[in-house]
Amino acid sequence: METPPPPGPQGQPPQGQFPPPGGPQGPYGTVPGQAPGPYAGQGQGPHPGPPPGPYGYRPWGNGYSPYTSPAPVNGLAIAALVLGILCFLPLVGLVLGVVALAQIRKRGERGKGMAVAGAVLSGAGAILLVAGLVGGVAGDFWEGVKEGARGAGGNGVTFSVHEGECFDVPGGSLEGMAYDVDTVSCEGEHDGEVFANFTLPEGRYPGDDGITDAADERCHTLQYEYAMDTWAVPENVDIYYFTPTRESWGLGDREISCLFGNMDEKGGLTGSLRQDGTTLGPDPFAYLQAAHVLNEAMESAPEEAYVEDDLPGHRKWATRMSEGIAEQVGMLRGHTWPADAKAPVAALVEDLEKARKEWAKAARSEDADAYYEHYELAMDLIDGKNTVPAREALGLETTPPVQEEDADGGGGAGDGPGAGAEV
Repeated sequence: METPPPPGPQGQPPQGQFPPPGGPQGPYGTVPGQAPGPYAGQGQGPHPGPPPGPYGYRPWGNGYSPYTSPAPVNGLAIAALVLGILCFLPLVGLVLGVVALAQIRKRGERGKGMAVAGAVLSGAGAILLVAGLVGGVAGDFWEGVKEGARGAGGNGVTFSVHEGECFDVPGGSLEGMAYDVDTVSCEGEHDGEVFANFTLPEGRYPGDDGITDAADERCHTLQYEYAMDTWAVPENVDIYYFTPTRESWGLGDREISCLFGNMDEKGGLTGSLRQDGTTLGPDPFAYLQAAHVLNEAMESAPEEAYVEDDLPGHRKWATRMSEGIAEQVGMLRGHTWPADAKAPVAALVEDLEKARKEWAKAARSEDADAYYEHYELAMDLIDGKNTVPAREALGLETTPPVQEEDADGGGGAGDGPGAGAEV
């Protein structure tokens, strides 16, 4: 809209209350007596401007005020940015960001940067959310597949029992394949008791024999950490194990479970065989720890049962026996025993000291005859019957386990732990 000129000739400054500014020039560069320039009169040239205002100002265009206000910020862009930063409702934040961009383009509003940032952050959050959900479901599904393969693979593979748990198997036999187990209380009758679990190293499947050898070696060693008082393990109890199969190995199964079970398939176990730091008092626990040192030395006997076949090997074993007894004596002397156990433990220590000296002499023997002389004296001194008074005072089992004689009537060197020794 244009402002109409005042009455009188156009191009002349108005007279009256507000005279034009004085000076040699007219308003905005016009010189009296000359035609006005393009910004003071009606304009010159091919594109004349609009008529001047009352004081020589060019009027503003339609619909605009002299000072324009900034465009408003899009509300959805703000919401998208907030949701994106907080990682809250990422899918909603992503949608709001996209809608905000469309509105900004249409309305000329501000907030494009906020809308883009909100959409990007919300999109990343949505991806992480979906990945987490899909990964969790996929992980559960894959674990289910592996468990099924482990069970269906047979050959005694199970992962439903842990150390210290007792269980029953369908059919009651621990031989052959076990497809499933039922965990039960150890107080009542049960088929097996898990005393250890260990994991085989990664790599190619070692074969059935390799798996069995690893299980046999480790389980027979680990049993002493769980059932420390081997005298308390019934004679009809043997060691079994659950092992991976070729099929479950391919799915990442590397675990072997070591079990106690009854050698008679028709029999079972009653009560837990666990005797370790979780079930024993400090005094019997200290005694069995010391006794285990001698057990380990006994188990390191040479493969050759007869001294004549490997005198150097038996001499090295006699050295290990002497050193093991010295360590055992140190542990027994270093513990403070209750009053009723002090005397029997002291008597046991005295016998062990004598046995240590005989083992040391056997280690220096020049021939088999001399070795046997000291060996027999040493074995008599560590005979299990010598430990009964100390065991009785400590509340441990006092009936030595029955040891099978060597097929050739020999004993000692080729026998396992307990061949006349404290175990």
